[in-house]
Order: sequence, then C-alpha cells, then structure tokens
Amino acid sequence: MDFNEDRRVLEIRPVGVAEKAPVLRIGSSKRGIISMRDRSKNRKPLQRGRNLSIEAIQTVQALKRAKKDDNSLEQLFDSKFKRLLKRDMIAVLRELLRQNECLLALKVFEDVQKEYWYKPQVLLYADMITVLASNGLFEQVELLFSNLKSECSVDPDIEGFNALLRTLVSTNINGLAMDCFYLMKASGCEPDKSSFKIVINGLESKGETGLSAVVRQEAQKYYGESLEFLKEEEMAVSFN
Repeated sequence: MDFNEDRRVLEIRPVGVAEKAPVLRIGSSKRGIISMRDRSKNRKPLQRGRNLSIEAIQTVQALKRAKKDDNSLEQLFDSKFKRLLKRDMIAVLRELLRQNECLLALKVFEDVQKEYWYKPQVLLYADMITVLASNGLFEQVELLFSNLKSECSVDPDIEGFNALLRTLVSTNINGLAMDCFYLMKASGCEPDKSSFKIVINGLESKGETGLSAVVRQEAQKYYGESLEFLKEEEMAVSFN
C-alpha cells in the first residue's frame, strides 16, 4: 500500500502473481472519492422461498400496478391470477395483506371463493379482519364477518376463533365479538379457557360489564362458579 501526500492507493494482487502483473487499484484523492453502493439495500423485497413463488411475486406486482384501472384489473385476474396454483393464490392473498393492500386482498379473496377447492378457514378470516381493522376499514370488517356467518360449513377451529375474538375485542368491535362467540358455538367449536379469557377480560377492560356478565354465565357452565383462571389472568396482567 502506497501513501502519497495527495492520494491513498490500495493495490490488490492475486497470490503468486508476478510484480508486473495487472493489479486492481482502489483509491481516493483530495479531488474526489469513487465508491460503489449496493443498491439492493434500498429495495424491500417481497417474501420469497417457501412463501411466494416467482409466479406469485409477479402477480402481486402486476395487481398493484393495475389496481387503479378496473378494466386492467379484471383482465389481469382472468389472464394471470386464475391460472395460478392453489398455494400461489393463497400466497398472493397473504402477501397483499402483509403489504396492507386491503381492497386488493378482498378482491383476491372473492376470486379464491369461486375456486372448486375453496373451503372456509376461520384463521384466514381472522387474518383478513385483523388487517382491515388495523387500517380502520370497519365497514369492510362487518361485511367480511357477515360473509363468514353465511359460509355453508365452517370448521370448528379453536385457534382461528380465538384469534378472531382477540382482534374484535382489542379493536373495540364488541358487538361482533359477541356474534363471533355465538358463531363459534353454533359451528360446534366449544370455547376453551383462552376463549373466555379473551372475551370476558377484554369486555370488562372496556367497561362492557353487561356483555361480559353474559359470557361469564356461559363460562360458569363449563368451569364452575369461581372461574379461578380469570383471576389468575387478571393478576398476571396487573404485574406486567
């Protein structure tokens, strides 16, 4: 490495190469600095690998470009989206939700429901409603929940129902939270301790004592009068 008064030069020479062989010079001087930047760091890539295939990524990008033109969007659904595999369709939907492209995601979901293989999943509904609520789209939340209620057959998925209950209570959509609780039972999914904790503690924290009293009565049918598990939860929260 040579140091001059006006310039610093770093010479890089492969091992075993003669002195007169060409070398790579990386230098800087008082007149200016030459540098290289990795431009890929400025871009936020879509999720790849097991989550999104190349076809799914291209579809997400195309949908976002066409979203302001209804005609182009419809053509894109016919020419590109409907040709995707099942897993890619669901991946596109989840990626749009991840990017808070709510209206596009709802449009994709409408098309997914038309597929012969479609089967309602409460957890997917919970994911969509969570994103819609976090973006303040409460009218769409109500419409989507009505869609869930109208589904012919809903699996008794306790994880999905608890996730949906948690979202509805935490976003103060208490009427729908009660509807969800009753839909849960009507679907043959018996509420567990987590279900009761989410609803009762959530409603009471928001001053909805009348609604919580109704759910307390239901909980007592399952776990007795004391409901000790609710007290334990309340203690844990108070210490945090």
